[in-house]
Amino acid sequence: MSHSLRTRPKPAALNIPGHAHELTFSCFQRRPLLTGEMAKEFLAGAIIRARDKHDFDLWAYIFMPEHVHMIIFPKREEYSTSEILKFIKQSVSRRIVARLKEKNPRALRQLETGLKQPRYRFWQDGRGYDRNYWSASEIIRQVEYIHHNPVRRGLVEKPEDWYWSSARDWMTGEEGPIRINKESFPVL
Repeated sequence: MSHSLRTRPKPAALNIPGHAHELTFSCFQRRPLLTGEMAKEFLAGAIIRARDKHDFDLWAYIFMPEHVHMIIFPKREEYSTSEILKFIKQSVSRRIVARLKEKNPRALRQLETGLKQPRYRFWQDGRGYDRNYWSASEIIRQVEYIHHNPVRRGLVEKPEDWYWSSARDWMTGEEGPIRINKESFPVL
């Protein structure tokens, strides 16, 4: 009996009203492209603009050197997590590529794809990972999990020490780089 390996397409994102979503997406070839302040500031700005345009609450986020986690709660009956991610990722990519072309063309090499189109990539191709949550206990558990990413990696001792995260907001009440929407967060 012969077995062949076939790749299955990712299931479509489930855009179900009343569900929260954990969105995880990675930098091109999992490179640590989010170590510089400029990239993180561009990303924070893109998330803020996406929240305004696509009408979602942001419950948690973390920017790791090579990937991002966000937990969002769309407020519209009809929404698309794919469109939200596209808005964020394209905005950051365009700004980074334009800035590097202008200020540091040599650094642009690490974004080269080897293709004619797209010539450069900041993010890994595709929509990343999208997981739905509807239970308060699951959402709380996942927020804690993403906040502990830098601790598990040995980057900080406590989650609230990682600046580019919502951990500080939740644990100390001190606002981080992006305001989170505590008022709509589920309680047990």
